[in-house]
Formats: sequence, structure tokens, C-alpha cells
Amino acid sequence: MNRRDFLVRSSCFTAAGLLLRSTSSAQAPAAPVARPATAPAPVTTEFKPLRRDVGIFNGRGGTIGWLSNRDALLAIDTQFPDTAKLFLAGLPGRGERQLDVVINTHHHGDHTGGNGVLKPAAKSIVAHANVPALQRARATQDKTLDNQTYADATFADTWKKELGGEVVHARYHGTGHTKGDIVTLLEKANVVHMGDLMFNRVYPVIDRPGGASVRHWVTLLEEVARTYPADAIYVFGHGNPKFGVTGTRGDLLLFRDYLAGLLDHVQKKITAGEPKEKIVALDNLPGFPDFHVPMGPANRLPGNLSVVFDELSEKKG
Repeated sequence: MNRRDFLVRSSCFTAAGLLLRSTSSAQAPAAPVARPATAPAPVTTEFKPLRRDVGIFNGRGGTIGWLSNRDALLAIDTQFPDTAKLFLAGLPGRGERQLDVVINTHHHGDHTGGNGVLKPAAKSIVAHANVPALQRARATQDKTLDNQTYADATFADTWKKELGGEVVHARYHGTGHTKGDIVTLLEKANVVHMGDLMFNRVYPVIDRPGGASVRHWVTLLEEVARTYPADAIYVFGHGNPKFGVTGTRGDLLLFRDYLAGLLDHVQKKITAGEPKEKIVALDNLPGFPDFHVPMGPANRLPGNLSVVFDELSEKKG
């Protein structure tokens, strides 16, 4: 199958679109002037093959991984309902076939929001055992319970399935971005989908209410780097558009260094007696220029520092 067969639309969506929910609903103009309604800008999507029948889909939300061959169809994550429809319609080689399995890497809405679209076209949705409860709790908070579709199969530690000549492994390595994130390996293709355990040169979301642990996230990334093949293609949940959403073991270790740098910086400030409000006012963590963005809503560094402060200040027992 040539590249043209894989492309549904041109170019990869920008990092803002990958990381944020749509903000296309315009506010009413300040002056009472009648203006024609403006339709939201269409989402730009791309199917990109990686190797051996495995590829990625970019649209709006966390990167979707896919497997498509004559005998099997698989999706890893589902983004939002609108892009899930585009994914399902354009999945290379699908035709009218059902997906054998959909895997949710964790519970966040930009990774599970399309579950309701894919569920009727899939035999099963699989996730870590913590995901349904986390998804339900977040939906209760967001008042979106009626819009949720949950995994119908869960696992505590590992899950494995052979699909059309491919062997798919999913594994829970412990707390990190949340307490329900998994790593998925497509063994024959040698592709590892990290979900939101990897933000490539982007300040991450650290979901403390969802069970995140920055300290264990560092350990987790080191374990992944040791466990999976050195020449694997790693797929990331989100990425800086300059660096993309696929990469190598080296990218994992750079992100590990960022998280470790956060912990070290905040601990030194706590030890020096600085108050939280001063610690979180930092606008750029030294040593990580590729992560930096100007201060404003898109800059998660103050939030990262705040979460790390709370984690380091938490009283044990």
C-alpha cells in the first residue's frame, strides 16, 4: 500500500491541537453587530505508517496507534468523537471489518473520548484495571457521565494477544502520569506506544488527583528504557511539533531528566525555605530549552512545579 493510500488529509496537527480540547466555539462579539455564523475550522488529520502494518493517526487529542493487515485491526486510544469518526472511516485496509481490539492507554478524555464511536465497530475495549474508576470519577467532576464508554476488559499487570501475525503486549509499570497508564508493545513491528507516559519536549500534564507520581514516573521511564528493544520506534501521547510524536529511547531518557530536574529544583527550594508561590513563579527550568514556551495558558511549568511541591511536601503515613 503506497503512502497516498494512507493519507486522509495533509500534514500533522499542531501540538496545541494535540494537547488541548477544541476552542473553536467563538465568544459573542463585544459590539451588538450581526455577523454571519462561522463554522469551526475542520480538523486536519493524518495516517502515518511506521513499519510492518503499524502506524499512527494524528487529529485532535492523544496520538492513536493502529495495526491494519489482512487478518487483524487494532487501535490504541480513541481521541474525541469527531476525530474517532475520521479515524474509523479512514483506517487503511479496514473496509467494513470490525476492529479486533481497542486499547486505552489511560482514562483522560482526549484518549477515551472516541470510545463510544469505536465501540460498535470493535470486539473489545481493553484498559488497565484502574482506568474505568478513574474515568468515571473524572466524568463525574466534568459532568460528562452520560458521554462515557468504558473498557469491557481490564487487567492488573500484563495483557497479551496475537493478532494477524503480530503479538501485542500491554503492561502496567506503576504510577506515573496517572495510576492507570500502560505501555503497549507491538512485538513484530517493534513499536512501543507510550500514551501520556511520554510528552516529547512539551511540559506534561501531571494528574495528581488521578494518582500521578513524579518520583515513580522517573523510575518508570528508566524501567521502560531497560525493558524494551533499543531500536524500537516509540510513540508518544503528545509532542512539540518540531520534534514530533515518535522517537527513540533517548527521548524517553531526556523526558526522564526533565522530571528529575523538576524534583531536584523544587526540593532545593523547599530546603532553602522558599514558599510555594515563589517556587511556582519560575518561567523556565534551566537545561531544557526545547520545552520552553512563553508564560501564559499554554505554559504548564508553573503547574508542574506546583504538583511536584505538593508531592514532595506530602506527609507520609
